[in-house]
Amino acid sequence: MERNVAYVICELNDIPSRRARGFHLMRVGEGGTRRPWPIVVVRWGKQVLGYVNKCPHNEVPLDWERNQFLDPNNGTRLMCGKHGALFDLADGLCVDGPCMGQRLEPVLLRVIDGDICLSGVTLVEDDEVLPDEEDA
Repeated sequence: MERNVAYVICELNDIPSRRARGFHLMRVGEGGTRRPWPIVVVRWGKQVLGYVNKCPHNEVPLDWERNQFLDPNNGTRLMCGKHGALFDLADGLCVDGPCMGQRLEPVLLRVIDGDICLSGVTLVEDDEVLPDEEDA
């Protein structure tokens, strides 16, 4: 599949402004291997930002409860629920915590016709049959 394909993740209005939401996707890697790929999408007005949902400190998910990604004090930074590391929304840079100076892995998102779309990767689509399902 071509890397310039855009996958609709959700509608822009599915995520309220100044909020974040996690998605559990399945990515097609080298050699066609399929692997889980959790991401977090942040909406700030009409702008959307995306990162792989993995703290660079020890690769744990950022959310401490489902879809709880933003710091509870003012909600302007992503926060690792395990260590309290804080990440700048604009570039994913850790500005406080054990992984200070490291960055979250960015995810290429854009808004197309009111939908939040992901591009630059190949995903397993819902209608694809997994190899072990063919035998069923």
